[in-house]
Amino acid sequence: MQRSTRICHLITAETWMIFMETVSIGNQTITEFVLLGFYVKAELHLLLFIVFTVIYASIILGNMLIIVAVVSSQRLHTPMYFFLANLSFLEILYTSSVVPKMLEGFLQEAAISVAGCLLQFFIFGSLATAECFLLAVMAYDRYLAICYPLRYPLLMGPRWCLGLVVIAWLSGFMVDGLVVALTAQLRFCGRNHIDHFYCDFMPLMSLACSDPSVAQMTTFILSVVCLTVPFGLILTSYGRIVVAVLRVPAGASRRKAFSTCSSHLAVVSTFYGSLMVLYIAPSAVHSQLLTKVFALLYTVVTPVFNPVIYTLRNKEVQQALWRLLYVKQTETIEGGWW
Repeated sequence: MQRSTRICHLITAETWMIFMETVSIGNQTITEFVLLGFYVKAELHLLLFIVFTVIYASIILGNMLIIVAVVSSQRLHTPMYFFLANLSFLEILYTSSVVPKMLEGFLQEAAISVAGCLLQFFIFGSLATAECFLLAVMAYDRYLAICYPLRYPLLMGPRWCLGLVVIAWLSGFMVDGLVVALTAQLRFCGRNHIDHFYCDFMPLMSLACSDPSVAQMTTFILSVVCLTVPFGLILTSYGRIVVAVLRVPAGASRRKAFSTCSSHLAVVSTFYGSLMVLYIAPSAVHSQLLTKVFALLYTVVTPVFNPVIYTLRNKEVQQALWRLLYVKQTETIEGGWW
C-alpha cells in the first residue's frame, strides 16, 4: 500500500514538473523566429534555390534596364516613364526585402530576430502599399494621356508628377508604419516557427500571446481602403480608356491599345487579387500552401512580368537601350582596350 502510494506521488510530481516546464516554455518571450518556407523534399531545395535565384536576377536586371533607359534617354523624360522608373525601383527594393531570406531557407534554417522580422514586414508592406497607389497613379496618367491628349501636358506637369509619386511612397510607409507599431506592442511566446517564407502579418498574429484584435481590425480596415480604392480607380481609368478607344476606327492602333490594356489589367488584377485574398478575406484560403502560392504571385511573379509588359516590349525603351549599348561599344572601340 505504501509502495503504491509512493509511486503515485512520484508520478504526480513528475507530471507536475512536465506541466510547469510546458507552461514555462509557453510563457517564454520569443527572441527570434524561424521561417519554415516551403515543405518540399530536401532533394528539391537546391533546384528551387537555382530557379528562384534566376527569377530574382531577372527581376533585378529587367527593372535596372528600365531605370537606366529612362535616366539616360532624353526622349523618355515623360510622366509615363517617370512613373515606370519609380515602379521599377520600388519592385527592386520590395523583392529584395523578401527573396534573399527565402533563398536562405532553401540552403539552411532561415532564422530572423523579432526586430528583424518586424523590419522586414515594415519594409515589404510599405513598398507593396506604395505600389498599390503608384499603379493607380499610372492608370490615371494613361487615362489623361488618351482621353485628354491636348490638355495632358498641363494636367501632368513635372511638379504634379513628383507630388503624386511622393504621396504614393509616403502613404505606403505611413499606413504600414501604423500596422507595425501595433504589432510591435504584442508579446510573442511559445513556438517560434513562422509557417511562411517571410514575415507576414497573419502568421505573426498566430504566434501572439497578447490580444491581437486591435492590430487585426486596423490592418483589415487599412487593407480594404488601400486595395479597393486604388483598384477601383484603375478599373475606372481603363474603362474610360476602352470607351475612348472604341471611338477610334478599327485598325492596328485599336488592336495595340486593347492588347496593352488587357496585359496591364492582367498583371494588375493578379497583384491586387492576391493581396485582397490574403489581407481582406484570409478565411477564404484554407491551406497554408495556397497562402504561400498567393504570396508568390505578388512577391515574385508580378515583378517578373511588369518590366516585360510595361516597357521592355515598348519600342521607345528598346531604342533607348540599343542607343545606350551602341554608345558604350563606340567608346570602347575608340578608346581601345587599355
